[in-house]
Amino acid sequence: QVQLVESGGGSVQSGGSLRLSCAASGYTYRSYCMAWFRQAPGKDREGVAAISSSGGTNVADSVKGRFTVSQDNAKNTLYLQMNRLKPEDTAMYYCAAADFSKCLLGSWRGGAMDYWGKGTLVTISS
Repeated sequence: QVQLVESGGGSVQSGGSLRLSCAASGYTYRSYCMAWFRQAPGKDREGVAAISSSGGTNVADSVKGRFTVSQDNAKNTLYLQMNRLKPEDTAMYYCAAADFSKCLLGSWRGGAMDYWGKGTLVTISS
């Protein structure tokens, strides 16, 4: 059973930084795609960033230059480093996992991932 557990959310002021973590366990994928999504109140879920088992990354235009996705394979952990945070970054952040094809084809953005964490809340005050 795949489990994804997010942590690192919190409340910071505009311009600050946070690093989110997603601890993964129970993987059966030989190659995978892992991604971060966010959903603000009253808004649609948005794909933020993805990274594949080969190390390739993809970041949404809305956060490009401010957010960085990375992974530590030894720790089975996915990270999202968020810098220069803005009030519009306020949302629940989720990590998700699927097979490698989701990253290869870019279809991760649509949210068709196999496994999801429960999320961690990020609140940015102005």
